[in-house]
Amino acid sequence: MGTRKPVQVVFDCADPARVGAFWAALLRYGADAPPAGYDDWESFLHEKNIPEEEWNASYAISDPREVGPRIYFQRVPEPKVVKNRVHLDVNVGGGRHIPLEERRLRIEAEVERLRRAGATQLRPVEEHGEYWVVMADPEGNEFCLQ
Repeated sequence: MGTRKPVQVVFDCADPARVGAFWAALLRYGADAPPAGYDDWESFLHEKNIPEEEWNASYAISDPREVGPRIYFQRVPEPKVVKNRVHLDVNVGGGRHIPLEERRLRIEAEVERLRRAGATQLRPVEEHGEYWVVMADPEGNEFCLQ
């Protein structure tokens, strides 16, 4: 999709398709299309003789507006065991020019939408006139809604 961005975000995970679909819903991204000449990824993978057990080894999503970075999900054998050292802040509240109570309502609506999509709410935080909610994706990767 579009021109390549200078940064790609990569997630290690156990189930790239599941986690990728969650993040696509969160960010309103789309799954990357298969290479030109193929109607779907399965046709491409089959033609390239990729064993079926490897079909979910990776998954990529991109911003349809071509603004945000591509996000790549790769299967790894080990589970997540500690807190992320890096996380994404997803801006859903509208920014500081929006009154705090309205931002809170927007954030809480997004919390509920994402809980239905498989996220876990870890904790709300309010300090210095800001409000955000720490969340985790279906495999426990933390992110913040602000």
